[in-house]
Amino acid sequence: MMILEKILAGIKYISFTGDKNSIIENITFDSRTVTAGSLFVAVKGSKSDGHDFISSALKSGASAIICEVLPENPDKKVSWIKTTDSSKALGQAASNFFGNPSSSMKLVGVTGTNGKTTIATLLYKVFTQLGYNCGLFSTVCNYIIDKELPATHTTPDPVQLNRIMAEMADAGCGYAFMEVSSHSADQQRIAGLEFAGAIFTNLTHDHLDYHKTFENYLTAKKSWFDSLSPEAFALVNADDRNGLVMLQNCRAKHFTFSVRGMADFRCRIIEQGFNGMGLKIMDEEVWTRFIGDYNASNLLAVCGTSLLLGADKKEILPIMSNLTPVAGRMEVIRSDNGITGIVDYAHTPDALLNVIGTINKIREGNIQLITVVGAGGDRDKTKRPKMAAISAGGSTRVILTSDNPRTEDPEMILDDMEAGITPEMKKKTLRIADRREAIKTAFMLANPGDVILVAGKGHETYQEINGVKHPFDDREEIRKAFLQSKN
Repeated sequence: MMILEKILAGIKYISFTGDKNSIIENITFDSRTVTAGSLFVAVKGSKSDGHDFISSALKSGASAIICEVLPENPDKKVSWIKTTDSSKALGQAASNFFGNPSSSMKLVGVTGTNGKTTIATLLYKVFTQLGYNCGLFSTVCNYIIDKELPATHTTPDPVQLNRIMAEMADAGCGYAFMEVSSHSADQQRIAGLEFAGAIFTNLTHDHLDYHKTFENYLTAKKSWFDSLSPEAFALVNADDRNGLVMLQNCRAKHFTFSVRGMADFRCRIIEQGFNGMGLKIMDEEVWTRFIGDYNASNLLAVCGTSLLLGADKKEILPIMSNLTPVAGRMEVIRSDNGITGIVDYAHTPDALLNVIGTINKIREGNIQLITVVGAGGDRDKTKRPKMAAISAGGSTRVILTSDNPRTEDPEMILDDMEAGITPEMKKKTLRIADRREAIKTAFMLANPGDVILVAGKGHETYQEINGVKHPFDDREEIRKAFLQSKN
């Protein structure tokens, strides 16, 4: 519990009526979770408006309301705070309510279209192995030291985020690493947090179903960098043309990393195969269990961030050589007869281009690349034909299939994907809506030594169809296909 005045610290509001010394027992933006003594924040969302639920919150016992539009006859027994931005106010209020936990640790965020999960997770692993208590917010799983918490969003809502961070602080975490999605920046979920550092990976075609334009997508990412304090650091990928954009008008200390040219932190690939690659990072050679230019970039970001946080390079590199890929990120599964199965979360045109390009650099001679790929339902439709074209253009064979169709008809999604397939590409393209059958078929087509890429779902252990999540794990399906191919 906390007095209302302390919860409102740092929040810009237009008007206030009520008792600033009233005791607040709970903070929420969901009227269904309001209890007696709650502060309810009416947030305008993409699907619903919290202002429509103020009356419900009052019936459940809310004693204070933050909103952008006051009711015609506000209840005088309730404290009313009118602001121009309820979403931003929610973030700050949540941070205050839970004791500003981000200020008690070094919080580092990672944003970009690709690489967020890998970088945040590897930083968590590196600093854990350095002997620190660490927290992690990621798409795959959240951690408080070694305690696992399920992840429902890339970046949780402000109340959940600060509640978990308060648990991290109580557990003695000195560091926390977080994926910062464009949605969370746009919706002010990270408002009120104190970041020690921010990392930018890249920006490519994604989430336009939400942002509508690439410019809006870019602006959402940049808004976070613009909010950083002068004490923080901003580390950006100099190989992406939008990296330097993030640094414009950014008050944080500027740093760059690159696998192609000059930067504050540099590396190059010495050699690579399906079992890993050798890198030269900051004039030091290290063997890693990762493959691909983009993973070299990810590892360099991890190294650079570690150094900026004060770690010793001589301690970092041995740890990095023992790190393993994050679940569902270029995860290699080998069969006894030499077929290589690769599961990757690639679900954007650029990610597919990178993954397929990496595989093609490694495979030799008559080795086939058979790609199984789909596109999610109820998401950006414009990327579907591009993903199909990239997959078909870079693979020996491609099988178009389902990938979380959600409320859409899987066949209609495949129609959208096939629009990107040229007549020449159709000769090597199959269409199998059932993802399990598509994976089985890929293995039936494969010869010893071939590579099968199953893209899109990565770490996910479900297939969402008509609002229902059915158990489904690409990695398990590959293992089953291996066993069936033996019989």
